[in-house]
This record gives sequence, structure tokens and C-alpha cells, in this order.
Amino acid sequence: MKFKLNIDKNADEYVEATLKTHSDFTDRLEELVSEYNGSDKITAYSDGGIISLTFANIEYITVIDSKTYAFDVKGRQYLIKSRLYEVENILPASFFRINKSSVANRTHIEKYSAAFSGGIDVVFKSGNKEYVSRRCFAQIKKELKMR
Repeated sequence: MKFKLNIDKNADEYVEATLKTHSDFTDRLEELVSEYNGSDKITAYSDGGIISLTFANIEYITVIDSKTYAFDVKGRQYLIKSRLYEVENILPASFFRINKSSVANRTHIEKYSAAFSGGIDVVFKSGNKEYVSRRCFAQIKKELKMR
């Protein structure tokens, strides 16, 4: 397979791929291209000031006391001054809803574990945990079976 990337600030953006067969790779490539909105960062606030937080470094985004927070791969917490549904509209396809007030980045999920209460928790690679609602877990199970 050959790959060519041209970067020209003045040209219209488009992606064209010619492949011999349809595969899981082509599905993922199409999803990646169609979900891209031109940005891979979000403005976030911490004690130290304002930063530009890349989506790839976010494990999950959740609402706590009516405020939206992003947690990064190192476990740090950042305030996002947007509502969760607004943030969800700009997130890439790797993010999905895990409960009424949280979305998770599937690339940072280590495992799903049974909670003592009988529910399911998602465990991130950093060690953070967040609960998964029954409704969302049913959808997650469907997606996992399709892969």
C-alpha cells in the first residue's frame, strides 16, 4: 500500500483512497475521516490557567455539580466551560456515552469490571473508574459483539 499526504493551506480539504477490497481498515478510515471536524483540541481550565487539551489525552468527560470536567491520562482534572452535549458534538468517534453524565474515550479503557453494587464500572489505564449505566452498557455490548 502506498500513502501520500499533501499539506496546502490554500487548497480545499478532501480525502481520497483507492483500495482493492473493503475491510475493517476501510470502515475505520471512513469513520475517522467523516468524524473529523477540523479540530483535535478543546479549551480547558485548571488551577494553573487555560490550556488546549487534545482529545487523544482525555480519558473521560463528566458532569460534577453542574460543571463539565475532563480527566486526562495522568488523572488530572480540567474544567470545560461548555455543557456536555456541546462537547459531545465536537468529540471524535472514539468517545461514547457511558452514563447520563459521562462520555469515555474507548482508546483509554483498560477493562470493564463488575462493581460491588452489581453494576459495571469502566476502568481506565490510569486507574480511574467511572460507572456504566445499564442502558449504556447494553449499547456497548452490542458494539463489542459487532467488532
